[in-house]
Amino acid sequence: MQSVPDNSIRLNILKILNENFGIIEDDFVSAELCAVPAYKAKDIGLDRSLIGAYAHDDRVCAYPELTAMFECKNPKHTAMIILTDKEEIGSEGNTSMQSSFLSDIIDDLSETLGARAHNVRLHSKCISADVNAAYDPNYTYVFDANNSARLNHGACITKYTGAAGKVAANDASAEYTAYIRKLFNDNKVQWHIAEFGKVDGGNAGTVAKFVARLNIDTIDVGVPVLSMHAPFEIVAKTDVYAMHLALKAFLCD
Repeated sequence: MQSVPDNSIRLNILKILNENFGIIEDDFVSAELCAVPAYKAKDIGLDRSLIGAYAHDDRVCAYPELTAMFECKNPKHTAMIILTDKEEIGSEGNTSMQSSFLSDIIDDLSETLGARAHNVRLHSKCISADVNAAYDPNYTYVFDANNSARLNHGACITKYTGAAGKVAANDASAEYTAYIRKLFNDNKVQWHIAEFGKVDGGNAGTVAKFVARLNIDTIDVGVPVLSMHAPFEIVAKTDVYAMHLALKAFLCD
């Protein structure tokens, strides 16, 4: 005799959602809900120098973007920050960096100022604020120890990402990489440069390549993250502060 599924858990959850948020079962057709760890961020380490939390990737880069922009009172050039959706699934859809909204914004700004949009894009600069994987001694086989991001080494510049070397990557030019180096050095920003794992062992992609397609100089700069994509990721407080200083220097330049 076939057993009848027990729906008591489902019905109880629906009851709680309805009582607290007015949600009914049909709302799940259109809702975008995620079940995520509910614990708060915690200090880690004997000296409390680390932060453990869910989803540092990429909130730990988005937050310094906002704080840097708030402190940038009189930028020398037009400055903007863009927080987009769907990066973890390849930036698909009309709320992602593969949509045309950034190009449309630049087109509108250019028209307002009497400039040609392609010239504005050509003279624009971008930092793709995305994390890099911090070297993990428990999983050395996916890292190149001499070329990996490290906790407490400052903001991490990633010249190129991709798989099997540089496949599906953005690769910042030598000139633009040198510009970023000088900018950080002049503003006393602690930084280091790293690749994203061992060739054929680790790989990654960011939104950088989608911005670069618009003929905008783009490079990845981010916070090193230990245990990336785990329910509990770890970053260093000094690296978060270095990221703030890096983005402030960039936006205010």
